[in-house]
Amino acid sequence: MHDHEDSERLASFADVLAGELPGDWSSTHHPPGHTEALAALDERIWDLDLVADSLAEHPLRQAAVLSRPDGAQLLVIDRYDELGGFLIAAIAPRELPDEAYRGVGEPNGIAVADDPFLGAEQVAGDLLPRYEAALAQVRHNALDAIVPSQPDRLVLTWQPDGSLAAAPIGETAATVLVANGFVQLEQTGIYRLSGDDTVEQARAVRKAGRQLHALGIATALQHPSGRITPTATAPSAPPAPAAPRASAARSR
Repeated sequence: MHDHEDSERLASFADVLAGELPGDWSSTHHPPGHTEALAALDERIWDLDLVADSLAEHPLRQAAVLSRPDGAQLLVIDRYDELGGFLIAAIAPRELPDEAYRGVGEPNGIAVADDPFLGAEQVAGDLLPRYEAALAQVRHNALDAIVPSQPDRLVLTWQPDGSLAAAPIGETAATVLVANGFVQLEQTGIYRLSGDDTVEQARAVRKAGRQLHALGIATALQHPSGRITPTATAPSAPPAPAAPRASAARSR
């Protein structure tokens, strides 16, 4: 049994593992003092099996996160049994809608020995293929939930959480959206405007609509019913967001 309070051991293992995995991976260590980061990670662990069972008995105290430039992430944590070693789990992408996860099985995680070279082989041959397949499906689902735009017609689609989203579009419209508070999601290229403040959201959409119209680009709102309404401005107040859904990541 090893010392589970040994942060250097976990960090060193994750650093070497990141360098051995196929592709460009980096490692970030979160020691016990990183309470906010660890709490955020805990909500995104994409596992309902081995790692979830372990965390039910041993809450997350420290972790290492392996990250790839395309947004893929893996969690590395201590393994609490007589075999020692570590547990490695998939992490659900942030900022994708819950609906994108519907019908997609969790890629879960694996247990590896205290050998980062052997661990890299296990991750590459077992966990990564499952993770890649699940990632591709949720990203595809996220795009399916948004009506495509055209170079001369931008479509904004209401989301269940009250936000507005636009599928990948031309650089001209994208610049206008970003200038008015839309944020591009790295995983899908979707542009999203939060609905946390509905007054500010409506103001931003009206302003963006006027700017796009001046550039010869029409705008349209895609309502939940599926009806598309051409418009250059937004309603004074967006409709109330739907009730929040359960997290698409691991639940206990």
